[in-house]
Amino acid sequence: MYAVFKRELFSLLNSLMAYITIGVFLLASGLLLWFFPDTSILEYGYAELSGFFGLAPFLFLFLIPAITMRSFAEERREGTYILLATRPVSDWQIIFAKYLACFVLVIFALLPTLIYSYSISELTLPKGNIDTGAIIGSYIGLLLLGAAFVSIGIFASSLTKNQVVAFALSVFLCFFAYSGFEAMSQIFSFRSIENVLINLSINEHYQSMSRGVLDTRDLVYFLTFILVFLGLTKLLIGGRKW
Repeated sequence: MYAVFKRELFSLLNSLMAYITIGVFLLASGLLLWFFPDTSILEYGYAELSGFFGLAPFLFLFLIPAITMRSFAEERREGTYILLATRPVSDWQIIFAKYLACFVLVIFALLPTLIYSYSISELTLPKGNIDTGAIIGSYIGLLLLGAAFVSIGIFASSLTKNQVVAFALSVFLCFFAYSGFEAMSQIFSFRSIENVLINLSINEHYQSMSRGVLDTRDLVYFLTFILVFLGLTKLLIGGRKW
């Protein structure tokens, strides 16, 4: 499994697409956070990163599908998955290796954004007067959100040989998982159905963690969500005649 993980990670790091997508993510988040008047922290006047953590999920909608789209789609297109499947590794090990490689790349994309917290801390009066708990909780929530989106991207990549189709499917599924259930909850007037739909929304649990409160229900939700989509990926690649 480690060999597959290392192969997949190095393949991503050797890909120009990975650097372009991460560069676009950092450029877009930097411009939105510091330069554009409508979203700039400097214009907002308060020492908090709520603007960044509110924008980051929508940037993830395009960053993560761009990273994951080649995971299985490229293997299917080039016919190399058959060679991989004949190695002494199980389907689960292959899936987890590809999943972890993509998730590590998401972590690499987030690491440079830590400078935002330092910058805000230095700009406050007095220095360091920021809500550290909320920022830590938001970063944990953002990592879990990224992990959930990666599981969707891996699943979408296993559905098709075409990377562009995998990207489009992943963007749609990520958007629906993030905002779709909340939108549907507004359609139904029955309180019980509305609550169920809201609790199924990633945004609901992400916003809960962004307040700096680490609830076990949110952690269980994200873990279950990830395992469900990885399980669906296992069903697809396990039952397919490659």
